[in-house]
Amino acid sequence: MPRFEIAHIHHGGVDLIIVPLEPSFGFKSRQEQRAAIAELQARASAANLCGTLVPVWGSVGHMAFIAPSPWRPFFESINLHWVAMNLNRDLYW
Repeated sequence: MPRFEIAHIHHGGVDLIIVPLEPSFGFKSRQEQRAAIAELQARASAANLCGTLVPVWGSVGHMAFIAPSPWRPFFESINLHWVAMNLNRDLYW
């Protein structure tokens, strides 16, 4: 059964579901990444978690992420340590 520790936060009037993933996520094709994000978003919705799902992962000394344009500055201002300190839920199926 897949299990992810997530940070479900409310920031700037918006709910965000931040999902830390393995660094290998960054090496997947865009199509594979989009499919994984779509599944995680669907699983989060099924678990009654509201918000935009944003995957994050470690990448050569920094945190990589895929987020909507309005949220890029926020994600550029945080790091994986911040994410780890804000993990507050589990997503599993």
